[in-house]
Amino acid sequence: MVDVMVCDNALLRDELIACARNMNRYGINVNKSGNVSVRVNLSDGEAGFLITPSGVPYEELLIDDIVFVPFEDPPSLDRAIGARLASSEWEMHERIYRQRKDVGAIVHTHSCYATALACQGINIPAFHYMVAVAGGDSIDVAPYRTFGSSELADVAARALLEKNACLLEHHGVLAVSVNLTRALTLAVEVENLAHQYCIVRMLGEPSLIEAGEMQRVIEKFSVYGQPQSALSQKKV
Repeated sequence: MVDVMVCDNALLRDELIACARNMNRYGINVNKSGNVSVRVNLSDGEAGFLITPSGVPYEELLIDDIVFVPFEDPPSLDRAIGARLASSEWEMHERIYRQRKDVGAIVHTHSCYATALACQGINIPAFHYMVAVAGGDSIDVAPYRTFGSSELADVAARALLEKNACLLEHHGVLAVSVNLTRALTLAVEVENLAHQYCIVRMLGEPSLIEAGEMQRVIEKFSVYGQPQSALSQKKV
């Protein structure tokens, strides 16, 4: 479970908007592509998530533009709250939150090098120990499905069943974590690893770290950092 269930408020909405803008500033997104969300409760206790709206430039976002999507069964926007329409990828976010109770935020980007690998169906293997930051010994490509579809939501959630990041074939990147800051940091790291891996492939056959060593690295990451942030590996 997420350590603290946050409540919807103006400060959190500002943080979500800042995260979306930072994707472009950090060079892992362009224009209006990608989307960002954070798990929340409303003041009456209803659970759901806040998500960026569809087709609005991030620099123009206001806190009222952010959309609250309640968890429904089956998934629906019928009771969504916001001045705008939710991102077309809302169902992908919903499916991940439903499956991963430890996930508090999701960042979806179209970052250049990671997306290039995704377009070729190329996983990022254990060429560098930092691949383990995504929760395993590889960052894998989820098969292509039409954007905004239930089918894409299904394959994305399946790819993140045990890991914290994946590539989406012919599409982009997903990174999940306990909060917006950590999810954005992971998305940046995935793009950096993708860039490095593209260079490595140009230099010849990639040399990979063996599975046993990668497992040791994953275990070390599970207790890496300051004591107050020593989280399980699923909460990178």
